[in-house]
This record gives sequence, structure tokens and C-alpha cells, in this order.
Amino acid sequence: MTSSDLEPGIGEYLRKRLMPVEGAIPRLPGIDMFGNSIPAGSVGGDLFEYINFQQRYNIDARIAAAAKHAKDYLEPLPPGQTPHNAVDDHVQWLSSRPGFSAAEAAEYRKAKSSEQLRIAEDLKQLYTTAGVLLVDSQGHGIISAKIASTVHDTFHALILSELDQNGKTTPALFEKINLRLAQSVTARNALGRDSNDDSREIATMIYGEVRPNGQFRFVNFGNPPPLIFSAEYKKFMEFDPGHLMQFPPLGLEIPEDHPDRNKYFSIQLRQTLVNLSDVAEITLMSPGDIIFLYTDGVYDGSDEHDRRQIERVIDINKTKTAKEICNAVLDYALEQDRRLQEIGELDRIDDKTAFIIKHN
Repeated sequence: MTSSDLEPGIGEYLRKRLMPVEGAIPRLPGIDMFGNSIPAGSVGGDLFEYINFQQRYNIDARIAAAAKHAKDYLEPLPPGQTPHNAVDDHVQWLSSRPGFSAAEAAEYRKAKSSEQLRIAEDLKQLYTTAGVLLVDSQGHGIISAKIASTVHDTFHALILSELDQNGKTTPALFEKINLRLAQSVTARNALGRDSNDDSREIATMIYGEVRPNGQFRFVNFGNPPPLIFSAEYKKFMEFDPGHLMQFPPLGLEIPEDHPDRNKYFSIQLRQTLVNLSDVAEITLMSPGDIIFLYTDGVYDGSDEHDRRQIERVIDINKTKTAKEICNAVLDYALEQDRRLQEIGELDRIDDKTAFIIKHN
């Protein structure tokens, strides 16, 4: 047996990498959640992942480090010693500037110490926070899976920096992911591509964080908007879509005030960077209420008949667990695929991802 017999092919590798792991489901009081993805072929362009902060990151160690930094940053650097940290380094630079005073250095140290105390405080919120990442790249083959994997890797690299610098995720993280999928003018020219070639690496993304009180805060780049099912009224609730900010798919729109805006192709220039006012929020008010997230292989967000059918599936299963409700929705979606196969419309079959957040 050769080593190649033991190594998985690229398709199998990407399929396993992009599939959710049930053992990573975060456990929050009062919240039941479950999601799953079904590729249209051997590998797909949908990516779904739980972000279990307690399981994935050492929150205790990060809080302790922030507390230590808060204390260390207040300590003046003894004369003749090399800087111990970034604050020492900056104060040393300040001391070389005209008009420097010890009071200025003390104020700076106090501000940076306070910043670390805030980081420690925000990190504590992660004990009762769960994240969910949904990515849907155009198509459903190996290239699509690679695009989804790129978003996945970029997200996890950036979130490490976010937790260290801010103690939480901030809009800056998503702006950087958006730029990662934008087309570079330099790279395009270097590859000798036709400037009239409109082909792009297209992917939609929705990332959200849920709390035990049923609050769900999220950013949405091109994904169909969440649906909110009311257990009391037995239907999806109508809401003003203007309250749920949505950006175009990743990489298509560069902010006008981004320093590298001229280095990337953009359909149009967005006026400002993503900020806190662009983070949408939904709160489940009553026991049994459900937030339903999905990719367009399950529902494209526009067909009223499909919406009513999915609403009916959730209503029938609403007293069951999030896992059972999710599986029922995916079973319905697979049944629609079988009908498409019967009428020969195979091109309409796409990868499927569904995610249920249920307020118990």
C-alpha cells in the first residue's frame, strides 16, 4: 500500500473540512441549536461551523493575560532598560518628542491599562456566547469548496487577533474578510487577465452570535435574511427588512474610505467601513420561537410557495429539538431535489445548509 492510498483526495479533504462537527455545538442555557450541510455532489461550496468559544479558546488564560497587561502597563520603565511591552515602547518614543512630559506618559499608560480591563470584561461575555458561521460560495464543486475554505481560514486567523486586541468580534473582522475575496488590481494584471473578464470568487456569508436571552446579533454579506418563526402564531413573522442591514456578497463592494480602495475592483464604492450600526439584531421573545438560517440551496428567500412550505415543516416539528427541526427542513429540501431530477432540471440543485436556533 502506498502513501497515496492512505491520503484522502482533495475533494474528500475539503468535504470533511467544511462539514460541521456535532461535538462542537455550544451549550447555552435556554437555547437549543443545530445546523447541518448537505453538498450537492461529493464536495460542496457551503460551509457551516459552530464557534464554541469556551471549547475553542482558553478564555481564562486570555482574561488573566489582559489583567496582567493592565497592571504592567501602569508601571514606568526603569531608566536604561529595554521596553518590556508595546506600551513601554510607545512611551519611549513619546519621550523623544518635543514637549514630552511625565504626565503625558502616565495618562497614556492609564488609558492602555483601562483598555485591557475592558478587554477582560468583554472576554467574560464569551462564556455565555455562541457563534455560527455560514458561507455559500458560488457553485458546488472543488473550486467552490476551496473558496469557502479560504473564508473559513481567514475568519479563524482574524478572530484570534480580535480576541487578543478587543476581547470580542468587531466589524473590522468582517471588513477584512470582505477585502480578502475582493479582486486585486495588481494580481489581476500580473496574471495577464482580461480587464473585461467579470469572473470572480463569489461567496455569501452570515456570521452571528447568540446569547441565552435569545438575542442574535449578526452581519450579513449577500446571504438570504434569517426567518423568525413564532411558536404562538405558528408562522414566520413579518418585519421591516430595512432593520436588517445586508451587504453584497463578499468582495464585491469596497468602502470608499478604505486606504486600499484603489487597489481592488469594486462594483461600487460603499460610503463607509462596516461599523456597529451595521450589525443587525433579532431577539426571540417567547419559548418555542425559532431563528432559521439557510443557504439558497434550501430556500432562496424569494419564492412565496417555498416559504409557506418550509413554514409548514417547522410548524409541524416546532415542539421537537433543534436537530429534529433542522433535519426535517433538510429532508423537505432533498425531496424538492428529487422532483427537480425527475423533470431534468439538475442545474437547479445546489448545496444545502440549514441552522436552527430555538428559544426554550
